[in-house]
Amino acid sequence: MPSLRGLLLGAVVTPALVLTACSHPQAPAVVANAAAPIPVLTVSEQVTPRDRVWDGTVQAVNRATLSAQTAGRVVELPFDVNDYVPKGAVVARLTDVEQGASARAALAQVRSAQATYSDAQAQYKRIAQVYERKLVSMAQYDQSKASADSAKAALDAAQQNYRAAQQSQDYTVVRAPYAGIVTQRFVQVGEAVQPGQPLIAGISLNQLRVEAQVPQSDVDAIRKYARAWLVLDNGRRRIEATKVIVFPYADPTTHTFTVRLDLPPADTGLNPGEVVQVAFMVGSRPRLLVPDSAVLQRGEITGVYVVRDGEVTLRQVRLGPHFGDRVQVISGLSPGETIASNPLQAVAWLVKQHRKSNDQGT
Repeated sequence: MPSLRGLLLGAVVTPALVLTACSHPQAPAVVANAAAPIPVLTVSEQVTPRDRVWDGTVQAVNRATLSAQTAGRVVELPFDVNDYVPKGAVVARLTDVEQGASARAALAQVRSAQATYSDAQAQYKRIAQVYERKLVSMAQYDQSKASADSAKAALDAAQQNYRAAQQSQDYTVVRAPYAGIVTQRFVQVGEAVQPGQPLIAGISLNQLRVEAQVPQSDVDAIRKYARAWLVLDNGRRRIEATKVIVFPYADPTTHTFTVRLDLPPADTGLNPGEVVQVAFMVGSRPRLLVPDSAVLQRGEITGVYVVRDGEVTLRQVRLGPHFGDRVQVISGLSPGETIASNPLQAVAWLVKQHRKSNDQGT
């Protein structure tokens, strides 16, 4: 019993099944008394976007160069170029001798200020109780209150200094702001760095965007429709942009506008720096579309099975761009014609009818 693949290839090369091109008269492969018992659909024109295609460059939305925010010597660089870094992971560590000493000194000042404030507050409460009984003067009361307020201000200042010292110590540990790939290292272990000196650079591949330069003549239409697609796999796959941003100024040299496309957070297989084709919607037009699953492709043959008056014929067609799971038929079909929605079922039915014809002939 031949396999389904063998039946499919056999249906293409068997003389009883005639392959017709769009410029030649049709010849039925098999003629039945009734319509073919296979799933069919009627093709019709559908309004689809009319677009213009330009090249664009893929960019990473999140890309950063991490710099030193305090002075120190590099003691650890856990990641190298092309390494994957999780969000929050330590990417560089500096010595913290001076920063740690400053933090400890600031903490001691906080404790001293806290003790002074506690003593001044207690003294103020005692004076306030005595003052209520009119046993001390108002001047003594005001003096104790001022001492308590001054001690509280000194405590607040000491706490702020401690926070700043702690922050300076935290700067000795550099962490990744998001998950990504290391693209460059600017320092080595043992090297002394100063505030503002670059340490490491990286990008995130979780979210990408594309920028393209478009001519001035098409900017108004692009702004109007604000729809665009990445054209991948030689036009077989399209990814629609989630947002289209047209920059409000043109390049004075090339007179082109920069258009930025935000892409959905999906695995597109693209990398920053690659050149891709971008289709911008500039209008609409009717196209004859069929499901991609209804098209037979074997080698250089591209066709569909046309069903008409009980006749099933494999007809060669020329295809255009894809629109999701549908593809445009440029030539070979006309609106209103009926085709098999599943070419494999059409092949199986054709082979069955051909065998019946041979049996009747013998």
